[in-house]
Amino acid sequence: MSTKRKNDTQVPAEESDLLSIRPLGAGQEVGRSCIMLEFKGKKIMLDCGIHPGLSGMDALPFVDLVEADEIDLLLISHFHLDHCGALPWFLLKTSFKGRCFMTHATKAIYRWLLSDYIKVSNIATEQMLYTESDLETSMDKIETINFHEEKDMFGIKFWAYNAGHVLGAAMFMIEIAGVKILYTGDFSRQEDRHLMAAEIPNIHPDVLITESTYGTHIHEKREDREGRFTNLVHEIVNRGGRCLIPVFALGRAQELLLILDEYWSQHSELHEIPIYYASSLAKKCMAVYQTYVNAMNDKIRRQIAINNPFVFKHISNLKGIDHFEDIGPCVVMASPGMMQSGLSRELFESWCTDAKNGVIIAGYCVEGTLAKTILSEPEEITTMSGQKLPLKMSVDYISFSAHTDYQQTSEFIRTLKPPHVVLVHGEQNEMGRLKAALQREYEDDPNTTMEIHNPRNTVAVELYFRGEKTAKVMGTLAMETPRPGQTLSGVLVKRNFNYHMLAPCDLSKYTDMSMSQVIQRQSVYFSASLPVLKHLLTQIAGHLEVVDDKKLRIFKNVDVTIDGKIITMEWIATPVNDMYADSVLTAILQAEIMDQSPKVLPAPTKMDRMHFKECLIEMLQEMFGEDSVPKIFKGEKLYVTVDGKKAHIDLLNLDVTSKDETFQQIVQTAVTKLHQSLAPPSDVI
Repeated sequence: MSTKRKNDTQVPAEESDLLSIRPLGAGQEVGRSCIMLEFKGKKIMLDCGIHPGLSGMDALPFVDLVEADEIDLLLISHFHLDHCGALPWFLLKTSFKGRCFMTHATKAIYRWLLSDYIKVSNIATEQMLYTESDLETSMDKIETINFHEEKDMFGIKFWAYNAGHVLGAAMFMIEIAGVKILYTGDFSRQEDRHLMAAEIPNIHPDVLITESTYGTHIHEKREDREGRFTNLVHEIVNRGGRCLIPVFALGRAQELLLILDEYWSQHSELHEIPIYYASSLAKKCMAVYQTYVNAMNDKIRRQIAINNPFVFKHISNLKGIDHFEDIGPCVVMASPGMMQSGLSRELFESWCTDAKNGVIIAGYCVEGTLAKTILSEPEEITTMSGQKLPLKMSVDYISFSAHTDYQQTSEFIRTLKPPHVVLVHGEQNEMGRLKAALQREYEDDPNTTMEIHNPRNTVAVELYFRGEKTAKVMGTLAMETPRPGQTLSGVLVKRNFNYHMLAPCDLSKYTDMSMSQVIQRQSVYFSASLPVLKHLLTQIAGHLEVVDDKKLRIFKNVDVTIDGKIITMEWIATPVNDMYADSVLTAILQAEIMDQSPKVLPAPTKMDRMHFKECLIEMLQEMFGEDSVPKIFKGEKLYVTVDGKKAHIDLLNLDVTSKDETFQQIVQTAVTKLHQSLAPPSDVI
């Protein structure tokens, strides 16, 4: 359960109940996803992307607000640049010493997608965040995780679910000290031609961190969207135009290739019109997709048994503009998807002045990119060289972006019912609309309490989770069935966020620790009378155990050896034994400073039974009222009556009996404590 309270700065980080969720990127924006989690002294970074609309250091998340060397774990959800584009820089150019995980497919595609990003980046070499060599080196620092494989690092448990969206995309469930946080990354609950829908975890998280890219929009049906897309492409090439489809080298490109290849197969009149997949990484990308067919949906897995759907009949690879003969109608899919630079930008600038040509924006566009700018249909555009050109080609937007819409997000949240939802990866207005819609959805639901947060970049959401600490009894202590009221004594061992209680003898078996005993020994000069010393020791300890003619055992734990004029005390060090030893030493020093030995030593005191009875009656009257105890009683039996409850006290053996267990326990404790206070040590020990 989470509660809100003031932060207690005195509490050590690992004992604090504060969970901090701070977006260093993707807070009320789309781009440079990077979310910091801090809980119980553990620090986790979720994604490390760049902003597609910015360049150089400006494109990075606000990582200067965190100490990279304190981050324990870095999890990458998928291979898109806004989620992993800053990773080589972070792994190699900062003091990060933790561990980094992503799925197998994500790692394979990350390598080639970032290589493409380096090639198409239109900035000076000194402004580049990293080189091809840095990217290659970063691969050695990345570990892989299978879907549903649970890992436990530094007391952080985490595992991955399929997120849909793109090949290899993962949602991460993270558990720290029993608190579960689900990070969706980008996800889609709709199956498409090659990807399965995102899974719904069967575990309910305490906090859900989810994307809000499309806010309250509802996507059109897949069939309708594909129909609009193919009709539009057909229309552009039919009028003698060139059709440009800006895409990223991997991701939605493969979905569009599957659609176009199938459409061309069904329309023989289009066979003379070429389709080009223009990327320097085209062959490598397709090889990766052909390798990870088993990570796709059932339709693709069934088809692969007959033929590989990613071996296209009507699509040619195009390495660059130098290999392209621009002689007539054609369809070109070129990277990057938002036309910041690279081949898609060059072709756009070459074709934008001809009204026969058309561009189809097929994915989400971030503010500040050319793709976003032309959606508002300006009269002219500015080229990379600064020249102004009229925009005459047709501009259409058909979203194939595999993000959840409002319906999918709402159903996902309704199924998981997290107490806290943190919205990230959405423009401020879209995120605000989604937050308001979700709040309206649950405001009249008395069975659901849900807080929805939409933090800005660098602003932390602070939640408090106070979990009960439970210790698991193991080893020798666990062999006997516990009895009600039994006191269990052992060594409490904390490992990460788990507590275990062990018998000292089991420490070496279950831990790297071992038990050892500290034996204390103290020698003092003693020249006084031995009978006086024995008398004083009897006064404080009762019976003295004679071990031999030179050694006494006091309190059953402290050995006192008398050798001439030297007395040596020896005991096993424990808090209680140390206190006993202090008492014995006090008696020795007291005997030493007495001016002269008394001629007659008083006999050891005995319990005054009558005095004990008087004190007991007085105490019970103080506790329960004067009428609760009879004024006169005979023998060794006494009773107490309160509100119809009666307890019988046997004054000889100090036993209390009553039909009411709670009342019996209260009276028994009072009788026992009084007796311990009045009786001499010999009667108590």
